[in-house]
Amino acid sequence: MKSTIIVANWKMHHGPGQTRRYLEAFVPLMKDLPVDRQVIICPPSISLAAALEATGGTPIKVGAQNVHQQESGAYTGEISAAMLAEAGVEYAIVGHSERRQLFGETDSLVNQKALALQNCGVLPIVCVGETLEQRQSGEAQATVRQQVEAAVAGLDLQRLCIAYEPVWAIGTGQTATPEDAQEIHSVVRDVLRSFGDATAVPVLYGGSVKPDSVDELMAQPDINGALVGGASLLVESFQRICCYQSISPFGRGVE
Repeated sequence: MKSTIIVANWKMHHGPGQTRRYLEAFVPLMKDLPVDRQVIICPPSISLAAALEATGGTPIKVGAQNVHQQESGAYTGEISAAMLAEAGVEYAIVGHSERRQLFGETDSLVNQKALALQNCGVLPIVCVGETLEQRQSGEAQATVRQQVEAAVAGLDLQRLCIAYEPVWAIGTGQTATPEDAQEIHSVVRDVLRSFGDATAVPVLYGGSVKPDSVDELMAQPDINGALVGGASLLVESFQRICCYQSISPFGRGVE
């Protein structure tokens, strides 16, 4: 059984000092975490070293929030997959809706970044999801299907995570119902079957996950973890999410 994966995406919050203080409080709380759960902290790039140091020797992993698709070159301000790997970073988020909307990242670029990560031994967490307009016009499933097909082309499914993040639910306090989330997760799983072993890929939910919504979300059969934004910034709320109570009669994770 693969681990259930809980990812903290801190976005542009927590510099090195705050990262150290957060993890000094958080790491001890994870000593009783169920063994089938994997926690990943994704701080800003400037805080990666502090996070790696604070989590060293613990089961907690560290991920980046972005990567450049090229191996090296004149790309001021960018970080390559090889650099992340050398630093000890094991995961990286690509294709987050904020990157797509604010920086114009396309499905093709997301795929290039994911390929670059896998080539360097870093596991990509590929984000997909529809806007409110796409959902209201009945295009949610088609949009997500297209994004997944483009993102996973040429990738090794054994070294991949997908995160479904309904764009309309990010940072708004709105959350897709567990049934809505499960519907799209099943679409993601269906697309993955055309590329290989769909059960090899954990599919995470990432739309305003909160302590009071995580239990029901994680009970859905095709939801294998969570990509947590704002609720991961506070130690207490993220600890509650990581230690969610399973209300499903079946085990979590992808078998």
